[in-house]
Amino acid sequence: MSDRFSTIDWDDLRFFLAVARSGSLRGGAEAMHANHATVSRRLATLEAGIDARLFDRTRGGLVLTELGERLLPHALKVEDEIVSASRLIAGRDSRPTGTIHVSMAPALSISSIGDDLAAFTEAFADIELHLQVTNAFADLARREADVSIRYAYEVTDDVVGRRVQRCAKAVYCSPGYAERVRAEDGGEGLTWIGWGEPDADETAPWIRRSPFPKARLKHRINEAVPQIAMASAGVGLTILPCFLGDRSPGLVRAPCSEPVLDRSLWLLFHNDLRRTARIRAFVDFIVERIRGRKAEFVAGARA
Repeated sequence: MSDRFSTIDWDDLRFFLAVARSGSLRGGAEAMHANHATVSRRLATLEAGIDARLFDRTRGGLVLTELGERLLPHALKVEDEIVSASRLIAGRDSRPTGTIHVSMAPALSISSIGDDLAAFTEAFADIELHLQVTNAFADLARREADVSIRYAYEVTDDVVGRRVQRCAKAVYCSPGYAERVRAEDGGEGLTWIGWGEPDADETAPWIRRSPFPKARLKHRINEAVPQIAMASAGVGLTILPCFLGDRSPGLVRAPCSEPVLDRSLWLLFHNDLRRTARIRAFVDFIVERIRGRKAEFVAGARA
């Protein structure tokens, strides 16, 4: 086996892993940020180099052959070693210079955190920010990002995490829609904009706990940015973090409701990078800025 695999190129092996994980060329292309033809060509090069097939093409997708199954753990081990080596090299940086890959949700990019990122680029001109704006959680252990800014109750990843600030949430709607809200009817006749609940679930627990338990769950949007747009257009009520809702010019806090404490903002990074100058500079800068605006995130909620 050593002779057969002696000419394997690591770049080709990366494409092999991407396809093995996803089970399709399309999934592998998305993971590698490449097109379908590139992934197909890389696999063909790898298979030609070892003179054997690594995948069987089936109606349900690509399935590893026996040889592919035998290669997979070795490829994973190589990946782990290369990722560890890259973290070690990155961790030796002593000056705040270079590139920082930051992963964050789209909603955070339109909050005041976006202003913090802009201020950081002015303060540290030798550092480049590469933003990955996505709702998917970046795998920091595999170096999918250097830093992740996350809005969550807790973090279970095996990473260094700094809980920056507890945040409040509230019910928001357009000024015109707010005129329809009455304290005594519990939201009778009003409409909720939900997240990803099943169509039949019109009495979700969060609705029953809200100030408007009688409002009907009608629309579902699984991302805060279009939720803000729809609520601003008068479609209905929506629950948002106050640091987003209060910043949106087309929204007001719904009458008869108060902000309540919810999730927290976290800055996450891998332990190997904690002594890297540019990472330390970024984390310290953003944490100081956010904590300096505590009132914006707590928004008057009671502890």
